[in-house]
Amino acid sequence: MTDAMSNAMDNAMDAAVFKAACPDCRGCFELTAGALRLAIGASRRTTFYSFTCPACGAAVRKPAGERIVELLTGGGVRTLRLYSTA
Repeated sequence: MTDAMSNAMDNAMDAAVFKAACPDCRGCFELTAGALRLAIGASRRTTFYSFTCPACGAAVRKPAGERIVELLTGGGVRTLRLYSTA
């Protein structure tokens, strides 16, 4: 892959914007894909997304159901698998 292609892909991923809210300060804001992380565990209880609140700096972690996982992965959010696929 060329540098230009890589940059275009990075720009496309950052173009996706997700609405989020902080449970600590109750702020509502929009985050780019680069500001979010998705962790996919072996169960619903261990699948979540996280971000740092831009208003108060709190580390926020929220559960992610199937639809949220689809939206975040489709929008280019970096994903970490917490279980073995073998």
